[in-house]
Amino acid sequence: MILVTGAAGKTGKAVLKALLKKGKTVRVMVHRQEQADELMSRGAADAVVGDMTVADSYRQAMNGVCSVYHICPNMHPAEIDIGQIAIDVACELRLSHFVYHSVLHPHVEKMPHHWLKMRVEEMLFESNLEFTILQPAPYMQNILSDRETLFNGKVFRVPYPPETRLSLVDLDDLAEAATLVLSEPGHRGAVYEIVGTGALTQIEVAGLIGKALGFEITTSEILLQDWKENAERNGLGKYQVETLLKMFNYYSNFGLYGSNYLLSQLLGRDPHDLIAFVSREFA
Repeated sequence: MILVTGAAGKTGKAVLKALLKKGKTVRVMVHRQEQADELMSRGAADAVVGDMTVADSYRQAMNGVCSVYHICPNMHPAEIDIGQIAIDVACELRLSHFVYHSVLHPHVEKMPHHWLKMRVEEMLFESNLEFTILQPAPYMQNILSDRETLFNGKVFRVPYPPETRLSLVDLDDLAEAATLVLSEPGHRGAVYEIVGTGALTQIEVAGLIGKALGFEITTSEILLQDWKENAERNGLGKYQVETLLKMFNYYSNFGLYGSNYLLSQLLGRDPHDLIAFVSREFA
């Protein structure tokens, strides 16, 4: 049995789906009972409702499993503590394989949530666990949150300059890669960048979205103050708002991009490109 922690989010659901497609038996760890019920209805064999900051929750979740895919909730300020608890319990129960969901370029201290993930990677290096680390680029799926503006306004809005260069990855490709490293030998001790595209400017992203949809889309920069006010109105927490603002500033100055070579080798095919993704999701 394979455990997926933090399984209620879009990453956890995608990894669960890919594992089930591969015929794997999956237990999920979530925070609320309604999340457990939903994932059981999607095919999870078992669900543990627990607190990721409590070791006993991990003991219950990890008992009887062979491997874990560890996802910490996005931009969680206690990521290091959560990672340490998960690693300690995995060592205690002698799990055979710990796969950690990290992020592309975790070495960057200017982005706090990246830097925290690097500290968890460091803990894995110093543990006695057999581990694999996946470092995904930003998801193509993030585009989907602005469907209405794309269709009605024909505008792709981003909180950084249109010239900002980012690599993207289809979450389905990440989930397939996660399933492969959990299912096949040869990935222990590996650190894989999970990147689907080259370094695309936001103008290029808008152009590719428009090409897939059949009409021209322009790029518009959202002022950070406007983004912040909207995020706060929608209930995003202070730490998350501040962390994302730092990330946007980093993107503006340096971009975030990598190579899709490793993902191509893992999948045995080219990763999904942006046109294929948009054509699938907006069909």
